[in-house]
Amino acid sequence: MSLTPMDLVNNAKQQITEIDLATTQQSLTTDLILDVREPAEYAAGYLANAINIPRGVLEFKIGGHPAFQNTTAKIIVYCQSGGRSALATEALNKLGFSHAVSMAGGFKSWTDNSLPITLPDDRT
Repeated sequence: MSLTPMDLVNNAKQQITEIDLATTQQSLTTDLILDVREPAEYAAGYLANAINIPRGVLEFKIGGHPAFQNTTAKIIVYCQSGGRSALATEALNKLGFSHAVSMAGGFKSWTDNSLPITLPDDRT
């Protein structure tokens, strides 16, 4: 029996912790924020202080990134709708990151709720 991509996402969601938008908003300045969307998606806007490592290269890049050297740091992972972040959070847990969580609903839910985003032009 073959699994569909949504089967993989649903299986991942059984293994990880998802947090809501309010919890994410309260943690933006204290936790690491990991955006696993593609660079073009990130360039269109992102959560404050988010670091972009696309889902497709996450396992290969995360260990070499200076912000992610502490495997016990709190990491909030998000993508566009919550699927890639669930898969990414599951992968981070397998890589030994003990406090990685996924933001339920993703960036779409964040913007649908009119929560603040950062645009690349805002960076100093």
